[in-house]
Amino acid sequence: MTDPASSSPATYRLAVVNAGISDPSSTKLLADRIANAVGDIAAERGHRVRVHSIDLRELLPELPAALSSGLLGERFAAAVDALRGADGVIAGAPVYKAAPSALFSSFFQVLDNDLLIAKPILLAATAGTARHALVADEQMRSLFAYLRSLSVPTSVFASTEDWQDKALKGRIDRAAFELLLLMESGFEREVRDSGWRRYQHEYGSAGGSELSIDLDTDLMRLATGGALRPEGSIDDADD
Repeated sequence: MTDPASSSPATYRLAVVNAGISDPSSTKLLADRIANAVGDIAAERGHRVRVHSIDLRELLPELPAALSSGLLGERFAAAVDALRGADGVIAGAPVYKAAPSALFSSFFQVLDNDLLIAKPILLAATAGTARHALVADEQMRSLFAYLRSLSVPTSVFASTEDWQDKALKGRIDRAAFELLLLMESGFEREVRDSGWRRYQHEYGSAGGSELSIDLDTDLMRLATGGALRPEGSIDDADD
């Protein structure tokens, strides 16, 4: 296998999702530090990273319509497009009452189930106390497992006391390196190009790129109000 670090320079697209609502936001600060680390490591390996920031608080006016009807406003649609085109994602959430914020969870619950298949994801969380340290791995990781994303092994959590701890930089660098390796590998691209039909898709999902469905079968003709073909009948199916 060719070493990505020795191959020709590449530019990778990184989407940074930040669910912090305060200004300044510790969640945004952490997500930005991780994004900078990804960029620095990429530069050492001869590559570039183009960052697209998605601040979820800017989507709050459009969230009720997205939740109730699935209709996406202009900013929401732009965020979805950025995620679709990204080679990797940093997903950062503040933690309240032992769970990622409702804004963070609601945003990802609105997304098409096919949008993030095989997408490399780095999980990050912030909180006022270390009691919430496992939220990223226990709750956020399971959310992205349902969305069939590829979460990197190392999650990054920062409580108030962690910001002065040198160990935080070590976790950031380790997680950033893992994310960049997955971005370099082209795993998502291979899945979508060669393995897409191996996944279960909802009818009408992923903008029509889901499994093709044969609408001319007896079952589908009945479901859409059509009649059975002359050679087929319910009695024949029972024989």
